[in-house]
Amino acid sequence: MVRKTALLVGATGLVGGHVLRLLLESEQYAAVKVLTRRPTGMSHAKLAEYIVDFDDASALAGHATDDVFCCLGTTIKKARTRDAFYTVDFTYPVSIARACAASGAGQFLIVTALGADPRSAVFYNRVKGEVEAAVRAIPYRAVHVFRPSLLLGTRNEKRLLEGIAGLLSRALAPLMIGPIGKYRPIEAMDVARAMIAVASGDRPSGTYESSIIRRIVRGEA
Repeated sequence: MVRKTALLVGATGLVGGHVLRLLLESEQYAAVKVLTRRPTGMSHAKLAEYIVDFDDASALAGHATDDVFCCLGTTIKKARTRDAFYTVDFTYPVSIARACAASGAGQFLIVTALGADPRSAVFYNRVKGEVEAAVRAIPYRAVHVFRPSLLLGTRNEKRLLEGIAGLLSRALAPLMIGPIGKYRPIEAMDVARAMIAVASGDRPSGTYESSIIRRIVRGEA
């Protein structure tokens, strides 16, 4: 088995933290590179951390890898302005995708959100849709887009409204079946597991919403 190299951005986030741990545990990967603005606090023989300024394009170049996992993302509340949100959720992922493609990466996997649509009247959904379109246009062998619904899991920072929505969604989840199954909340760990499973297989480009992500985790898709 030829073991690969993975590059991860967004390792200190909810999904990214799970992706990092799974990559380090995976026999598919011999090395894991993390580009981050602050240390992850993790130590592992396979792990190489690079503290970078994502505004500096030169800091993103030259990181040879096979698979790129992009779990960057923020909220407008945390970013404070639409411009700052756009920078984190569009500019940084696209810059990273271009730099890694130039360095020979074959696959790009990105977490966006349910409802992503470049034509949406909702700013958040529109930016998510725009970043999907932008990375799909970059010459990778495969681009995989993960569109989870409400993410469940323990975050480093508290988000009151998300917490309330999570409790309500958990209660209603058993009723959310069939076509509305994609709206059921999903564990961040399941998104991470699906990303690793897709990257480990030889799949063509694809888009995966929560109902499909669950099937991938169960080995049904």
